[in-house]
Amino acid sequence: MKWSQLLSDHRAGREISGLSGSDLRSEFQKDYHRIIVSASFRRLQDKTQVFPLDKSDFIRTRLTHSLEVASIGRSLAENISESILERGLDNEFTERTASRIISVIESAGLIHDIGNPPFGHFGEESIREWFGRHLPRLRYGKRSVLELLTPQQAADLYHFEGNAQGLRVLTKLHFSENGCGMNLTYGLLSAMVKYPNSSVGMRPGSDAVADRKMGFFEAETKIFNDIQRWTGTEGKRNPLVFILEAADDIAYATADIEDAVKKGFLDYPLLRQELRMRGIDVEFVESLESAYGRSLRKGERSDGEHAIKLWLLRVQDILILKATEQFVAGYRQLMAGQYAKPLLSGCREAKLLTALKRIAYDYAFTSQSIFKTEIAANNIINYLLGRLVPAALLYRAEVPQGLMEEKYLSLISENYRRVYERAVSGLPDDQCLYHLLLLATDTVAGMTDSYARDLYTDLNGIT
Repeated sequence: MKWSQLLSDHRAGREISGLSGSDLRSEFQKDYHRIIVSASFRRLQDKTQVFPLDKSDFIRTRLTHSLEVASIGRSLAENISESILERGLDNEFTERTASRIISVIESAGLIHDIGNPPFGHFGEESIREWFGRHLPRLRYGKRSVLELLTPQQAADLYHFEGNAQGLRVLTKLHFSENGCGMNLTYGLLSAMVKYPNSSVGMRPGSDAVADRKMGFFEAETKIFNDIQRWTGTEGKRNPLVFILEAADDIAYATADIEDAVKKGFLDYPLLRQELRMRGIDVEFVESLESAYGRSLRKGERSDGEHAIKLWLLRVQDILILKATEQFVAGYRQLMAGQYAKPLLSGCREAKLLTALKRIAYDYAFTSQSIFKTEIAANNIINYLLGRLVPAALLYRAEVPQGLMEEKYLSLISENYRRVYERAVSGLPDDQCLYHLLLLATDTVAGMTDSYARDLYTDLNGIT
């Protein structure tokens, strides 16, 4: 792979404004602006990162998490680019290349979770679980839905994935005049497709991280193939994805610990104990102890919240430096599409990263309060899909829609309807089924936490 292709500034749709001649911004700087001002990005402020339906202003949302990933990703891109230039690893890698990589990674950080449904990863699991239980029983007219879906279409629903939905949001669902969503550059879109596989091509247990999930739905096969052709990835992971993935891991592993401390699930003694029990390098534990000692001398609270925050910042710096080192060491493999593992793997820093994730899971994700909100979230997702999917299946029915189905269909936005009509134009009726099901999942996945909750309570007459 070559940077001249990977950083493609091609877009799917033509520019509408006609002002490009007087605009001195790079195409990737234009991408950043389009993302920041978009409604799809703003919705992330009311989507769960870890704690569904949390009322605290401190706890992170998808928006704050995405901003953190963008910031860490930018730091990584700057460090990596500087290292490549200093060591002369690539004669074609210039200062301009570095600048463009930094812009792409920063924007990719902003959009990497833009397709996630309400209630975080639990929302994804709820959608998958709903289709797992109900898809075999659904009927379209007189025929079973499964008879009419291709294996990939059915797998898209069984394995619903926020990453694949993100590509759909960015290339289709975001409102646009030209039908190309945000119409972002292919270089940026390639950098945010973490898994270059379809739902029937993924291998969840694979040693290669890129194969473990799907990155696009059947409906986006053409745009995905176009992105691959223009960027020269051709079935391989864009090297920039490894930077984005490392930034995401660093951001959420450290943030989840901080949020768990703020929620009262974890404190200094417990964190210190867990790090020791998990065999974490003594240097990292002593760094935490040192931060705690300095915090006490300054009169901070004895629970260690301040010390943990300072220590986590130090941990982020350590992980950024290690990820930089790993990228540079594996540069040839990365550019050849032969690097199969995450950047932060096989080292003591990776062990620390894994420990932080598991500690957060053990103390925060399995708490009773989380279980309660996840039960509520699951009820909401199940109710909405249980009403919207059957209604969507009657969208094109010759028999007049029932009173309630018509009302549920009114909840679907005109923009999503336009996307559907564009997708099925010229298709026979039975081939429209898949897109009708996507119409329902698009509607649910596009909701914020509060909107989904409020809609559920309104429709059930709960005050």
